Amino acid sequence: MTPVSLVTGGNRGIGFAIAEGLLKLGHKVLVAGRNEDEAERACQLLNGDAHPVVMDLASQDAIEDAITRATAIYSDIDILINNAGVMDKGAVTELAAEDWQRSFDVHVKGPATLTRLLLPAMLKNNYGRIINVSSGYGSYNEKMAGPPAYAVTKAALNALTVKTAAEVPVGANVKVNAMCPGWVHSRMGGPGAPLTPEEGADTALWLASLDSDSPNGMFFRQRKPIRW
Repeated sequence: MTPVSLVTGGNRGIGFAIAEGLLKLGHKVLVAGRNEDEAERACQLLNGDAHPVVMDLASQDAIEDAITRATAIYSDIDILINNAGVMDKGAVTELAAEDWQRSFDVHVKGPATLTRLLLPAMLKNNYGRIINVSSGYGSYNEKMAGPPAYAVTKAALNALTVKTAAEVPVGANVKVNAMCPGWVHSRMGGPGAPLTPEEGADTALWLASLDSDSPNGMFFRQRKPIRW
């Protein structure tokens, strides 16, 4: 059967490259974005078995409604790639409550809600992959060197990865991992970044295509484990 994959923030940058790579692997790809026109335009550019899903990660009701419609039309979602990201660059003393909330919604609450909705079917079907696109900025080992709201919420996404993976029964063909794409030339990464979106997407695609003996509950960069 054709795997069904959902990519949040799949309308541009790394997410678009991930969606493109999944299509090449033979997946049906659901491109989730907050803006309907952008999601539809991305699917037109992808020119394959790609379908727009309108989803506001700040709204639990919106996520639930979108997933209900998507699974009714396209069947169970086998692969979830939590890629959507935002970056507020202010210092801790400069960030307003809404800045923290926006980062938390996109990097933690949205992925947690999607995981809650999709993981049970993955476990029932004994097949699933959840890939959380994190960052070295969220790594304690790398001194959480990024902007505070981004670093703190990516660290929380890492924690969500570990706790979700721990709930997967031993031996189940369901894997939950995080990955760092590196510094990618995108709207967020800026024009000076050394990596292309395709290079940034590579580890996510690798994790999405590994077999039942693949790792669970780990953090990767360039297909190699890194420390939390």
